[in-house]
Amino acid sequence: MVQQQFGYSNAFLGKTKIGEIEESIFDVDFITVNPYLGTDCIKPFIEDCKKYDKGIFILVKTSNPSSGELQDLKLENGKEVYAQISELVEKWGEELRGENGYSSIAAVVGATYPEQLKQIREIAPHTFFLIPGYGAQGGKAEDIALGFDKNGLGGIVNASRSLMCAYKSDLWKEQYSEEEYAKATRAEALRMKEELSSWIRRK
Repeated sequence: MVQQQFGYSNAFLGKTKIGEIEESIFDVDFITVNPYLGTDCIKPFIEDCKKYDKGIFILVKTSNPSSGELQDLKLENGKEVYAQISELVEKWGEELRGENGYSSIAAVVGATYPEQLKQIREIAPHTFFLIPGYGAQGGKAEDIALGFDKNGLGGIVNASRSLMCAYKSDLWKEQYSEEEYAKATRAEALRMKEELSSWIRRK
C-alpha cells in the first residue's frame, strides 16, 4: 500500500521514471488526500511537497451531510476522528510552514459545520484550509469567517454550483439569461467576494 502511495505522489506531485528519463506526468500544484491510511501513506506526499514545492489538502471534516458517520465518531481518548486528524495534519505540516506561518500540508474543512470549523482552526493554527460548502450547500459567510485568522488569512473558499448556476438563482435570473451565464457567474463571484470579505474583516 505504501508503494502505491509513492506511485500516486510521483504521478501528481513529483516525477516518474520512464526508462532513463524522469518526467512530471500530471504536474499539479495541489491534490486532495485521504488520511485514512495513516502517516506512512501520507509521508510520500509530504516528501514530494518538500522536494517539488507542492501541496496537499487532507480531508479532515468534509461538508457533505453524512460526513459525521465516520468523522464525528469519538475515539478512546475522547477526541472526535476529525479532531485527531486535525492534530496530525498540523504536525505533518511543521516543516513546510511559509513566511505567513501556514503550511502547504493543508486541510479540507467544510463550511456547513461552523462549530467544527472553529474548533479545527484552534487545533491547527498553522494549517491552511480549503473550505467547501459555501452557497448551494448552505454554508454562510459568517460561518466561514471562523476558519480565518485575525489577519484574514488561512483559507480559500470553494463554491461550485452557486457560481456555475448563478443565472438560475433568484438573485440573478431576472437580470441574466441562460446565454449570459458567464456574466451571471461573474456577478455572483463579485457578490460572494464582498460578502465573505465583510465577515472576515469583522474578526
